[in-house]
Amino acid sequence: MVDVTAKAETHREAVARVVLKMKRSTLALIKAGQVAKGDVLGVARTAGILAAKRTPDLIPLCHPLRLTGVDVTFQLNERGSTLKIEARVKTVDKTGVEMEALTAAAAAGLTVYDMVKAVDKGIVLTNLCLVEKSGGKSGTWRRRRR
Repeated sequence: MVDVTAKAETHREAVARVVLKMKRSTLALIKAGQVAKGDVLGVARTAGILAAKRTPDLIPLCHPLRLTGVDVTFQLNERGSTLKIEARVKTVDKTGVEMEALTAAAAAGLTVYDMVKAVDKGIVLTNLCLVEKSGGKSGTWRRRRR
């Protein structure tokens, strides 16, 4: 674990994204709220928030941080038959929240898969990545669009 004792506490924020590719009929079920296990997006949002809070328990060298905000949002794309999940995590602390944002996005995506796997086992979680981060000594970073 890196020693962050001498580092200053600053406002830090990170956004991560994952995209789920699925059958159109599966996306329609999610949108209509007709999945047998319940409210897919509500449960996935809760899973993402909880995962962000538990990141140091899952990733061995992550520092426990005082998270000040976690937001998980969804964008359904019917044309592409995809569900984009973004997790935004904030803190005022000595180290960044990139791992918390990535963990939140991944857990939310895995939760969606778990809730709809009975109707679509072929869902693919893809493009898990850090979208942007700010704060700390390295400042702001944003992923370039390709």
